[in-house]
Amino acid sequence: MTLVLVMAAVLWGVGAAMGTPHRLRWGMIAGLWAAVVLGHLVLPTGHAMRLATGELAAPWLLLGGAAALVLVYRSGLNALRAQAGARTGEPASKPLFSETELDRYARHIVLREIGGPGQKALKQARVLVIGAGGLGSPALLYLAAAGVGTIGVIDDDRVENSNLQRQVIHRDADIGLPKVQSAMQAMLAQTPAVTVRPYERRLTPEIAADLFAEYDLILDGTDNFDTRYLANATAARLGKPLISGALSQWEGQLSVFDPARGTPCYRCIFPEAPGPGLAPTCAEAGVLGPLPGVVGAMMAAEAIKVITGAGHALRGEMLIYDALYGESRKIALHRRADCPVCGAKGESDDQSAAG
Repeated sequence: MTLVLVMAAVLWGVGAAMGTPHRLRWGMIAGLWAAVVLGHLVLPTGHAMRLATGELAAPWLLLGGAAALVLVYRSGLNALRAQAGARTGEPASKPLFSETELDRYARHIVLREIGGPGQKALKQARVLVIGAGGLGSPALLYLAAAGVGTIGVIDDDRVENSNLQRQVIHRDADIGLPKVQSAMQAMLAQTPAVTVRPYERRLTPEIAADLFAEYDLILDGTDNFDTRYLANATAARLGKPLISGALSQWEGQLSVFDPARGTPCYRCIFPEAPGPGLAPTCAEAGVLGPLPGVVGAMMAAEAIKVITGAGHALRGEMLIYDALYGESRKIALHRRADCPVCGAKGESDDQSAAG
């Protein structure tokens, strides 16, 4: 085998010295490989040529198969690059994605509903996630993994031992760290190209409008009605889609609230916060560990659909998942004319304030 490799190196060197194109040089080496394999197949056992080239054909066949797989893989990457460039209108001399990105997001690009344009939209998207806890953890990880270009995360909590039963973005070594810092480290470790903007503070009326204005889409994974109402009112006023999720023991729910597209807002469905004790937190009532992962991943899926325009997002619908019995159902949601946020009065108030 060593002799053949030396001969291949000589052929390559001579071709390089003569200025032979790469394709022709590889063709000569392929011809040498074919001659060796043919010799092993037709020459009798013990022949000098077979002895000089390893005696068995199997290693050469495996080598040829490996080379063929590499060529097929490279051809596939080139085809994906050409497809992505063609479908997004990018010139061939300026590829939209690097080879690393093409390889990483190939499963998205080959999806008809996403393709090159959808992946480009993800790369250019700016998404804000409120809360880096149970729902925020999987949502943040999957948004980063999907290739969302800029992800903001706002949370004023620190990682605690009791969080690790369900908040999978944090690790034992992160206990005591701000959740936004722990989440940023995890996202960058998974997807170094993502831009993460951590905000270690609580969402308040003073900062909500300016913060939301910097993003295209808002995900709310908080566990208190004050923040949910604030996020909903701000997103509705700015015309930003809001993906909201909630958990309770074995059950989770999510919806896309987008009044700018004629769908109800969060306040239409929950006009008043429940009384004390009627909506206990996870710490008070308990929650199944994997449940936030299921619902948070669904929130990320809805975000990808909203960004890329794929499929049918949960606008005007609420998906309810019951983990205890393995059931899910959807219910239709409708706008309320008297909604203080998106109803006729709320809209007229906004117009008066703008005037």
